[in-house]
Amino acid sequence: MNTQFGKLYLIPTRLGDNPPLEVLPISIKKIIELVDDYIVENEKTARRFIKVISSKKSQSALELKILNKYTEVEEFTNFLDPCKKGKSMGLLSEAGCPGIADPGADVIQLAHQNNIQVVPLVGPSSIILALMSSGMNGQNFAFNGYIPIDNQERKTSIKRLERLSYEQNQTQLFIETPYRNNKVLEDIIKTLQPNTKLCVACDLTLPSEYIKTMTIREWQKENIDLHKRPAIFIIHKY
Repeated sequence: MNTQFGKLYLIPTRLGDNPPLEVLPISIKKIIELVDDYIVENEKTARRFIKVISSKKSQSALELKILNKYTEVEEFTNFLDPCKKGKSMGLLSEAGCPGIADPGADVIQLAHQNNIQVVPLVGPSSIILALMSSGMNGQNFAFNGYIPIDNQERKTSIKRLERLSYEQNQTQLFIETPYRNNKVLEDIIKTLQPNTKLCVACDLTLPSEYIKTMTIREWQKENIDLHKRPAIFIIHKY
């Protein structure tokens, strides 16, 4: 690493509006008080988070660059210039950990290419928390991101993940846009075999947290409203 360069800190955020220091270590506060240059998904929510963590920090001193799914590669090639000038920067996720189901991975790769030290900080990841609490295979698992929107493609994808789980003894995790959660849960229950295990983990770390692992046969008797609640779906067929 180039010791004259600043560092790129990967800063996790809350998964909801609970008090930050209930789920984030004090090291997050220390780094935010140290750093003024950030790469963020949304300026408004990033500023609000920084203010909650460090109320005395000057908002006018903050330099924020926007990185989201609409940012083109040529737009962020100079985002790390402050690091090259000796200033440390923070990569701030919208929720959870940077680089995990998050556009920040592109900037992290750029940091490695430019010999800039990458420093991951401890914080909540809904994917890891869900897997931890599912009771399913944590030795062999795959996160599959979003499943298809089209009804038939989604059902085909769900069946494919069930087959992979059985053939490789591999836990399969995936997510959906929160307003489609109920439809996805309905499709999972209709598509998978009765003895396949399903874990639904939503509102993780929040007071409304819900985590349940049952067979599909048992889920057919369950009634849960997941509408607009951030959720992780996990399946495992033994």
